[in-house]
Amino acid sequence: MSTEQGGEPPEGLTATEYGMWQAFRNGSTYDLRAGEAALDDPHGGLPWGEERSVRARVVSLLLLHGPDPLPGRVSSLKLAGVQITDVLDLAGGIVEPYVELIGCRFEKEVLLPEARFTTLRLVDCSLPRLEAARVSTEGDLHLPRCRVHRGVRLTDAQIGTDLLLNQAVVHRDRRGTSLLGDGLSVGQDFQAEMMEAHGEVSLRGAQIGVSLSLRGSRLANPYGRRALNAPQLTVGRTLYLTPAGVGNPALTSGTTPARGTRVQRFECRGGVRLDDGRVGDAVDLDQARFVMEEYQELSLRRVQTPELRFLCERPAQGRVVLSGAKVGNLMDQTPSWPGPGGLAMGGFTYDNLVPRGRFTLAERLTWVEAATPEYNPEPYELLAAVLRAGGEDADAREVLLAKQRRRRETLGLAGTVWGYLQDWTVAYGYRPGRAALWMAVLWAVSALLFAQIDPAPIKDDEHPPWSSSLFTLDLLLPVIDLGQTGYWHLDGGWQWVTALLILLGWILATTVAAGATRLLRRG
Repeated sequence: MSTEQGGEPPEGLTATEYGMWQAFRNGSTYDLRAGEAALDDPHGGLPWGEERSVRARVVSLLLLHGPDPLPGRVSSLKLAGVQITDVLDLAGGIVEPYVELIGCRFEKEVLLPEARFTTLRLVDCSLPRLEAARVSTEGDLHLPRCRVHRGVRLTDAQIGTDLLLNQAVVHRDRRGTSLLGDGLSVGQDFQAEMMEAHGEVSLRGAQIGVSLSLRGSRLANPYGRRALNAPQLTVGRTLYLTPAGVGNPALTSGTTPARGTRVQRFECRGGVRLDDGRVGDAVDLDQARFVMEEYQELSLRRVQTPELRFLCERPAQGRVVLSGAKVGNLMDQTPSWPGPGGLAMGGFTYDNLVPRGRFTLAERLTWVEAATPEYNPEPYELLAAVLRAGGEDADAREVLLAKQRRRRETLGLAGTVWGYLQDWTVAYGYRPGRAALWMAVLWAVSALLFAQIDPAPIKDDEHPPWSSSLFTLDLLLPVIDLGQTGYWHLDGGWQWVTALLILLGWILATTVAAGATRLLRRG
């Protein structure tokens, strides 16, 4: 079957194919729908006869070597309610006409590897499989509400503007993958909102110019380790794993559902891998649900983004891994974080904490402890630095005190005993008021003790009047000389008492001075 450039159709076309030929030249929609929902459903079981069928070879002929348009018209392939028989093979072809198929049924797989389109729209179509590795479009590639029974392959595809898979249902191929988009490049938005994927969604190394939205989508992969596998993903603005409003039409793309609208959350059954991702604005996990086995992970290792909105439902099993991630604002809430053994944050850094709802310091310390089953000072020091930068100096000291108490658990017997003594007396120096109180108590008790003696002067003619209060204070205050010590002769145990007071004075005074220095630095 062949045709010369012109308008005459080739011989051997059926009546249905002839009608499609003429509609192509006219640029109009060739609509073969019967007007009955059950009969027109491309995903239903009712057969479509020859009167609604065209051969894939004729479709290829129109798209690759189609006739001239009618005068004043632009040729395009617009089909509705049409069944395409046999394999549609456009591999390596250059398709210039606009292509839009609505509610169509493909009998066999669609092959588009390395094909080039202006715009390709398949809306609410049924496809056994879509093979489109390295396909390229100047405009959009739309696959909304399509059902693909053996997977979609978009490896290294180049989409000029938008890629749409909203409300699509994609089943797995023989390797367990539903959507294979490794190396995919999308010029603007990639929307796969309220999509159902029954197999792994793989987007390794994909580059999205603006936003990647999986609002309200449901991903499930009971056949493998991960349901979403997207390491080294680059998104220009925001990655949305958030809810969508269920209605007609569905409320997606950031639309706020009206009150009373049923909301469908993003749900992922299986592991998630977003390691080494770069997201320009935010990673948004608001109300997301992650259902994992114990060996699976929600992994954001080394992710970099100005804002992480960790507002998801707490995973019942599995681990949340943020090791090496770098975040500007960490927006979170207490109920979202897993407990001990379920969180890893080694090398995780953030600049600001933006809690949603009540998030007490005690809960924040529990959060850090859950992430460090073995003692690691780094998360405590980072939290303290962020709190101090936000003006919460008292909370920062509490965090550093908690760090010392956690460190004490790793010490031997002598270190543990000494740690408890420091904690009980001066709180490791992070509560200088307690040190000042101890100094006052020591001064009062010691002054009463020294009041019971009348020491002999070292030199009879060179000594100030004896004052137990000033003498004790002179012992306790290092550096400062009140003119009391060095003039009196103390025997026996009083010499040990004097040495002990000097030592305690140094310890307590240093602690008070350190606390005062912190306050002055904050001011």
